[in-house]
Amino acid sequence: MRVGVLTGGGDCPGLNAVIRAVVRRGVAEYGYDFVGFRDGWKGPLEGLTVPLDIPAVRGILPRGGTILGSSRTNPIKVEGGIEQIERNLEDLGIDALIAIGGEDTLGVATKLTEHGFHVIGVPKTIDNDLSATDYTFGFDTAVTVASEAIDRLHTTAESHHRILICEVMGRHAGWIALHSGMAGGANGILIPEVPFDLGEVIGWVDSRFKASYAPILCVAEGALPKQGSLITKDETLDAFGHVKLSGIGEWLATEIEGRTGHEARTTVLGHIQRGGSPTAFDRVLATRFGLNAITAVKDQAWGTMVALQGTDIVRVPLEAATGVLKTVPLARYEEASSFFG
Repeated sequence: MRVGVLTGGGDCPGLNAVIRAVVRRGVAEYGYDFVGFRDGWKGPLEGLTVPLDIPAVRGILPRGGTILGSSRTNPIKVEGGIEQIERNLEDLGIDALIAIGGEDTLGVATKLTEHGFHVIGVPKTIDNDLSATDYTFGFDTAVTVASEAIDRLHTTAESHHRILICEVMGRHAGWIALHSGMAGGANGILIPEVPFDLGEVIGWVDSRFKASYAPILCVAEGALPKQGSLITKDETLDAFGHVKLSGIGEWLATEIEGRTGHEARTTVLGHIQRGGSPTAFDRVLATRFGLNAITAVKDQAWGTMVALQGTDIVRVPLEAATGVLKTVPLARYEEASSFFG
C-alpha cells in the first residue's frame, strides 16, 4: 500500500512526532510505502511531494514545526480543487491519505471522504478546540510556554508596580488562556466564551494594588468586551474565512491605564507559543496518535480520526471532530475566577 501524509494549518509542536510514528510502524510492521505532501493541501492539489521513509524521519522527534511544511491552502475554494486532488492522488498511486491538522484541514479531509477517497485524520491544534478528543498535541507545549512567560512577567510587574497583560492565542476557545492563566497565577483571565465587563476588570486591578501587589492579566486574542467587538489586525480573511486577530491586549492596556492611572504594558506571545520543541507530554501523545493512525489505515477504518479519550486512543468519525467547536465550559471558567482580583 502507498500512503500519503500531509500536515495542514498552523504549525504545531508534535507534528514531526506523528510523522515519525506513522512511517516507523508503517514501514517496519506493515511494509507500506510513503509519500510526503508539501505544504498542507497545496501538496496534493499541485502534486508537490517529498520522499518519506525511515531515514527521512530519523532525529525529528524533538523538532518543532513540520518537515513537510504547512499552509492554509483551501482546495474547496479552488474551482475543481477536490477533483484535482483526486486526480493527483490517483496519478501518484496513493491508496490512502493521513491528514494531520485542525478544524479546517480535517474539514477538507471529510469532503474527500465523501468523494470516496480513503482518509484517516489526526487532530492537531494548540488551541485544544477540536471535539471528540480530550486533548490535542501542541496544547501542552503552548500552555507551558505561556505559563513560563507569566511567571517572568510577575517579577517585572512587581519591580515596577505596573499592570502587565499577557495576550495568548485563542480565537474562539480560551483553553490556552484558562490553563496558562491558572498555572501562572494570573489575577484575571479573559476568554472568548465569556465577554468581559471592563469595570469588573478594573476592580480586579484595583484590588490587587490595594493588596500591595502588581496585577497580571492573561487574555485570549479572541476575548471581547460585553459592549464592543473583536479587535482585529485588519479586515482581510485567510483562505478559510478567518479574520486576523490582534490588539486586544494593547486595547485593554490603554483602557486600564487611562482609568486607573497605573502604567500598563502588554506582551503578545504570538507564534512563540506554537514554535520550538514539544513537551514530553506532546511527544508521547503525538507518537501514540501516529501509531494508531497507521493502524487505522491497515484496518481500513476510512473516514475516521484518532482521538484521546481518557487515557485511550480511539477512533471517531471525522465529522465528529469538526462539527462543533470545543469551547471552555462556564463551570471551568468559574473555577478560575476564585483567584481573580
